Amino acid sequence: MSKKTKSIFINIPIVTVLSILALIMLVPVIWTILSAFKMDGEIIRFPPTFIPHKFTLANIGKVQSRLNIWTLMKNSVIYALGQTIPSLIVNSLAGYAFARYEFKGKNVIFLVYLATMMIPFQVIMIPRFLEVNALGMYNRYTGLIIPQIANAYWVFMMRSAFEGLPRELEEAARIDGLSEFGIYARIMIPQIKPALITLIVLNINGSWNDLLWPLIVTSSNNMKTLSNGLALFIGTGTEQYGAAFMGGAISLLPMIVLYIFGQKYFVEGQVTSGLKG
Repeated sequence: MSKKTKSIFINIPIVTVLSILALIMLVPVIWTILSAFKMDGEIIRFPPTFIPHKFTLANIGKVQSRLNIWTLMKNSVIYALGQTIPSLIVNSLAGYAFARYEFKGKNVIFLVYLATMMIPFQVIMIPRFLEVNALGMYNRYTGLIIPQIANAYWVFMMRSAFEGLPRELEEAARIDGLSEFGIYARIMIPQIKPALITLIVLNINGSWNDLLWPLIVTSSNNMKTLSNGLALFIGTGTEQYGAAFMGGAISLLPMIVLYIFGQKYFVEGQVTSGLKG
């Protein structure tokens, strides 16, 4: 038996176990999507059904009539993209400075900044809300986005990614007369594409699913995000199970598509940016 054949037989149990675990993890997602097309009576039926006996699109109208879901989705898109794009610039610049430059107190500043990751959001949410309100950003996109841009986690990830690059790259660029910002933008940034894709995927996903911060800084129905809207299904009117599942499915699909397109770079970025532990 050849080494290749032996390798295939050895990997069969591993692949089988991983496939089963992957399927188990996907069951709730598939169940949510399929339940979005069920009638309320079928959802609460016992024993439960996995595949709908009769597909219905009525739940889309129920969600729209109760939540104005397209407005909520628009707000979520603005929140997610409006936070992610500046975050890419701010956190990559900070990570680049910590990784490639020497200045007095660099390590102390970085450790103090990193220590902020240990502070629960619940501790700082009231002072942060007071700042947003005092600056006149309450119920505005600026209040949603600006306080969330800088993040110690992203700075740490960007620093780890930049530290893995050889010094010869920037030295050669300096000899060729490229400016410091030009080195960062044209030489270094293209080298850490996996880390940048990882930041984009995680940041958009975090913003899209964020419930607490938008709930704090918005009160107008025209400013609420999709996560806030879906929370309305908890409590009064929870008998609309089909509409609740449809809202959840609509919320899930953009993140699934995002991960499918960014999966290759996302996995690579998790490894190369030092997040593997």
